[in-house]
Amino acid sequence: MGHFNIIQLIIIWAPPVLFAITLHEVAHGWVARRFGDPTAQMLGRLTINPLKHIDPVGTIIVPVLLLVLHTGFLFGWAKPVPISPRNFKNPRRDMAIVAAAGPLSNLVMGIIWALVIRLGALLYPTLHWIEPLIYMGLAGVLINVALMVFNLIPLPPLDGGRVLVGLLPRDAANVVDRIEPYGFYIIILLMIIGAFNVILVPAISWISQILLPNGFLL
Repeated sequence: MGHFNIIQLIIIWAPPVLFAITLHEVAHGWVARRFGDPTAQMLGRLTINPLKHIDPVGTIIVPVLLLVLHTGFLFGWAKPVPISPRNFKNPRRDMAIVAAAGPLSNLVMGIIWALVIRLGALLYPTLHWIEPLIYMGLAGVLINVALMVFNLIPLPPLDGGRVLVGLLPRDAANVVDRIEPYGFYIIILLMIIGAFNVILVPAISWISQILLPNGFLL
């Protein structure tokens, strides 16, 4: 996307980022409601209106800085949807399913954006002005795959950690659960030592290439 200026890049990336983080949180709340927890609905968070989910730092400042700095990687987050596991009939199992709903929603959105790329490629020979839509589709694939892979890290408080807690025997789950207060600091440490570059980037690239049309290189 090197031939786009920063304003054009923000316009291209903004819709995929907002949809990715908003629907990720809505998916958590929607599945939680299906399992008997109305907390998110009562607080007005079961909506695709991004204004209800925007975190000033994670939704705006961090993604814009990453674009301006030309890091080649974009990431962000929204305000977590509140969940009350005490409303679930089977809290450990249901919480694991609720947690998995977020990354699953990103996979679905990644597939949809991949279809947008294919549609744009079909129309491009006669409609050259549609090129930004193709790149928006690429942005949608990348941000959704990145969010899915990152959130599936089996470390609380990430979704993967909550899924792991729901799958493990109770004693082992309690041990993993006790990591949660330190989870954020562990994530920062892994970022600093470059562990994510070794683990996450290859996974994101591999899954993205599966979704992207043949010959569409990252």
